[in-house]
Amino acid sequence: MMNSQRELMLSGAFYKADDGDLVADRRACQRVLDAFNATRADDDDTRRQLLDELLGSVGSNSVILPRFQCDYGTNITIGANTFVNYDAIMLDCAAITIGDYVSIGPRVQLVTAWHPVDDHEARRAGWEAASPITIGDNSWIGAGAILCPGVTVGDNAIIGAGSVVTKDVPGRVVAVGNPCRVIREVR
Repeated sequence: MMNSQRELMLSGAFYKADDGDLVADRRACQRVLDAFNATRADDDDTRRQLLDELLGSVGSNSVILPRFQCDYGTNITIGANTFVNYDAIMLDCAAITIGDYVSIGPRVQLVTAWHPVDDHEARRAGWEAASPITIGDNSWIGAGAILCPGVTVGDNAIIGAGSVVTKDVPGRVVAVGNPCRVIREVR
């Protein structure tokens, strides 16, 4: 049996984001992000220390540039040698898993939360759910792309700038547009 809103959230069930414990967790995350986003341009060691404190895990040689925003941080796992450019937003109400050697362009959004579609009363009451996002190894997510709840991007995939990814994208393809669709394969 689920006892807390956090457990409901992480299970993919509907939960209330205004729960006191979840609000406290988001505020704690924001305090670490305030410090991270205020670091000097040459303060790589402090940035790395703050990312290690904030994220579920972050692999060796991975870099996230400020300004970075997320909800909790602890639900984000980033592999080795991954680069996340300026102004990334990762709403990690569910797991966000990013592989090795991934390049994420500026202002990319990874959004796991969603709201009831067919029940406006539930939306008004503040119910939401979340579905995980996965990005495979050696993928490139172009500037300004938005990955919606529950999508997986396969290994070696390229998502074009400004794309809105609403469904899974297989590996070894170039996919672009709104909604994002595969336009060709890559080696």
